[in-house]
Amino acid sequence: MAIQIHIQDTPNPNSIKINTNETIFEGPRSTSLKKGDVTDHPLASALLAIEGIDNIFGIKDFVTVSKLPDAEWEDIRPQVEEAFKVVYG
Repeated sequence: MAIQIHIQDTPNPNSIKINTNETIFEGPRSTSLKKGDVTDHPLASALLAIEGIDNIFGIKDFVTVSKLPDAEWEDIRPQVEEAFKVVYG
């Protein structure tokens, strides 16, 4: 069964929070990465490769994705959803 995601808007118009039904970031510490950072985490890499994404913050079963101010969510959100499908099938 594929991972289930639920995308929520946040008070910050440049960020969205994505909750999942599975742990996507292992361990007790959070993961915070900016565009250009190197990581071996497949989802983090896929999200940071999306044009217009500035940074991500994840822990356990959620990730917050932040875009650059001039990027548009209608362009980015479908790519974020596709990244989850590619990584978690």
